Amino acid sequence: MPAVPAGFELDPRIERDTCPLMWLGLCELRLMDDRRWPWLMLVPQRPGVIELHELTPLDQTMLTFEINMVSQALKRVTGCRKINMGALGNVVPQLHVHLVARNEGDPAWPGPVWGFGDREPYRREDLHRFVDTIRSALSP
Repeated sequence: MPAVPAGFELDPRIERDTCPLMWLGLCELRLMDDRRWPWLMLVPQRPGVIELHELTPLDQTMLTFEINMVSQALKRVTGCRKINMGALGNVVPQLHVHLVARNEGDPAWPGPVWGFGDREPYRREDLHRFVDTIRSALSP
């Protein structure tokens, strides 16, 4: 695992609600522990960054690359109709990007997943299976 940059600390709410999946280049990829949706999160490992424009131009490019790479893998793995992407930051200001696989008929369709109902954690074996599937889809 790469070294975490000096001064970087993962927001405790992100740590509580997600599971680490793998390190990319700029971001740690995490899985939201909510089985209602295949929901991944990219967290740029940069201390104190709240907004996208606070990243260097190179980091902005890398984040875009990682968003595209993970979105394509998530769509391939799930066969979803749509990938919802968001970087809201209203509750957790630390910059992080949500990628959520959506389909007609999912619990919140067509509305947003944020704030919809109560989180339903994965059964551990289902979580591990999904994590392994995503890791395989992202491996060269």
